[in-house]
Amino acid sequence: MRIYGPNQTNGPAAASAPRRSAAAGSFTLEGSSGTAKPSAAAAASSVGGLDSLLALQGVEDSGERRKRFARRGKTALDLLDELKAELLAADLRRETLRRLQGTLAELTEKSGTPGLDEVLGEIELRVAVELAKRTPKAA
Repeated sequence: MRIYGPNQTNGPAAASAPRRSAAAGSFTLEGSSGTAKPSAAAAASSVGGLDSLLALQGVEDSGERRKRFARRGKTALDLLDELKAELLAADLRRETLRRLQGTLAELTEKSGTPGLDEVLGEIELRVAVELAKRTPKAA
């Protein structure tokens, strides 16, 4: 399969028309007798290129994945610190508990790195314990 650039079509190259000499000071387009219509083949080839580009953007390398999961763990630890400060100030906010609940849902996904997954599992357990302590029990 041959790959063409964004300005090329899949058809054979058109023979170039001989240059027409124009009077000085006037502007004319070569070989244009009317308005040119875009070819369907050019539009189709650019869509294929766009699909390829989107597919490549969806591929995530292991370094970016580790960073993303490490950020999740840091966010969870920051929220636990915020919870601790609110408990010490006797000013526990429901918003903090809601954010912790959302963070807990993010921590359940595995990163694929054994050491990082172990640490994130411990953070997940701590968040779950704190939420269980602070959530009212249903009767």
